[in-house]
Amino acid sequence: MAEQIYKSKYNQLIEDGFCVLEDVLDLPFLQELREFTDLQTAHMSQEEARAQKSTGSLIPVMNDEIFARLVAYRPALDTLEKLGFHDNKFSSGYVISKPPKTPRLFWHFDWAGWTHPFSFEKQPAQIFLMYYLVDTTRQNGCLRVIPKSHIEFNSLHDELSPAHTPELRAGQDMSLPEFQIRPDEVDVPVKAGDLVIGDSRILHAAHANETDQRRTVITLWFHPNFCDLPEPIQGYIGRGRRDPSEWCPELADELRALQPVYSGEVKPLEFIRVQLTRQSFEKGFIEVPS
Repeated sequence: MAEQIYKSKYNQLIEDGFCVLEDVLDLPFLQELREFTDLQTAHMSQEEARAQKSTGSLIPVMNDEIFARLVAYRPALDTLEKLGFHDNKFSSGYVISKPPKTPRLFWHFDWAGWTHPFSFEKQPAQIFLMYYLVDTTRQNGCLRVIPKSHIEFNSLHDELSPAHTPELRAGQDMSLPEFQIRPDEVDVPVKAGDLVIGDSRILHAAHANETDQRRTVITLWFHPNFCDLPEPIQGYIGRGRRDPSEWCPELADELRALQPVYSGEVKPLEFIRVQLTRQSFEKGFIEVPS
């Protein structure tokens, strides 16, 4: 029965671009992460909060040992393997905490390797692991996704400006297409401790946090089947990685095993958040002018 469940989850991830695994984080670790991230986000200045009004905090995870434990968290790594992924490598992540009474997060995708034809295959080169530390609902800013938008053209692709501009992060103009409710979107409410796995190409956003409490998620980026990725993509993902012992000496060996390393001679792919069009999906390859 468990095998059938994982197969179903895998198929949903590949076909729809996301899936949810319930109760992955154990309660003591969940509570520890809550307390630590509450302390981190409490130090955000008013200026930072205004600049990140739509996004919420963007605190890198690679500065604190508690997040190293999350990266190397065995139940999650076992889950990836049960889904059928192997040679799973970690690249980066953020604590994204949405303050009370803040607007929607803009529509965007996380992938920036569209200049390589592999980006139009069903197999993902990058996935996000989202650990929500509180129950999420439409009222406190749950995730929103457009199913299949990781592998199929969506009219929203033609309307998006480059992601993560200062104007979008600050939510300066909520009338923009990036902030609108879409007819084909679905909500992804979860319980604290659940794990949302998504293809980094999928169009996703979040509802406004209309409550009086923070809504915090820790997002980690992994690269499944890293050894099977085209060398230019391996080269980009694997460059510039620091020694894990500088991050968490106690878990250095585990983190080193999760570190993407490319030692070949192929030129790394230049990652660019290019504008996607229907022709991009039909052709399956984007030529970027030099």
